Amino acid sequence: MRNKLKWPVYHILIGGLAIVMLYPILWMIMSSFKESRLVFATARQLIPDPWVWGNYSQGWEGIAGYSFGVFIKNSLVIVIIATIGAVLSSSLVAFGFARNKFVGHGLWFGIMMMTLMLPADVVLVPQYVIYTKLGWLDSIRPIVVPQFFGVPFFIFLMLQFIRTIPQELDEAATIDGCGKFRLYYNIILPLIRPSMATAAIFSFYWRWEDLLGPVLYLNSPAKYTVSMGLKMFLDSESVSNWGPMFAMSVISLVPVMIIFFIFQKQIVEGISTSGLKG
Repeated sequence: MRNKLKWPVYHILIGGLAIVMLYPILWMIMSSFKESRLVFATARQLIPDPWVWGNYSQGWEGIAGYSFGVFIKNSLVIVIIATIGAVLSSSLVAFGFARNKFVGHGLWFGIMMMTLMLPADVVLVPQYVIYTKLGWLDSIRPIVVPQFFGVPFFIFLMLQFIRTIPQELDEAATIDGCGKFRLYYNIILPLIRPSMATAAIFSFYWRWEDLLGPVLYLNSPAKYTVSMGLKMFLDSESVSNWGPMFAMSVISLVPVMIIFFIFQKQIVEGISTSGLKG
C-alpha cells in the first residue's frame, strides 16, 4: 500500500515544484501579449485581456533605427567567438597542469584557483583602464579576447576530467612518437569532449545573458547585444515599453532553450562522469 501511494505523491510534488519554477517564464510569455500599461496593473491576471499581438512586431523593429535582429546577430558573434576561445584555451591550460610538471607548477595552479574566489567587480576598473589605453573601447575585443587566455572554472573542470584518464595512454602514445601537442590533440581532446561540451554550454549562457560587459565597452547602437537591446525598452524618465520588451525577452530565450534541450545530456555527463567507461 505504501509503495502504491509513493509514486503518485512523488509525481504530485515534482509537478507542483515544476509549476512554481516555470510560472515566472509563463508569466513573462503571457505579459508579452499585454498592453504595456496593463502589464503590472494586471500582474495577478495571467491571461491577457485584450491580446496584443503587435508587441512582437513592434519589439522586432528595435530601437534607434536598428531592428532586434541586429542585436541577436551581435550577440551570436560574441557568443561563438568567446565560446571557441574559452573552450580551446581552457582545455590546453588544463592539459598543461594535468600532464606536465614545470617550475612553479603548484604556485601557478594555486594562483589559478585563487582567481575562482576573486569577485569579478574587483578587476573592472583595472581592466577598463587597460582596454582604454589599448584603444579597444566600442569593440567586442574586451569581451572576447580575455576568453582566449582560459577560464578558471573551465580549466578546473577539464583538469579533473583529464586526471581520470590513465597515464598509460600517454606513455603508449609517447612510445609511438607522439609529441606533447599531438598527445593533447589526438589523445586527450577526444576523451574530454563531455567536459568541453559542458564548458561550451556554460560559456554560451554566460555570454548570451551578459549585460555588464557590453554596457561598459560598447557605445554604438549598431554593436549592441540582446541584453542591451532589452534594456533600451526601459525608460526611467517616461513610460517604459513593457509589452515589446517582454516579447523580445521571449524571443531571446529561444536560442537558450534550443541549446539546453539539444545538449542537456552533455551537461549532465560532463559534470557527473568520472573515469573511463569500459
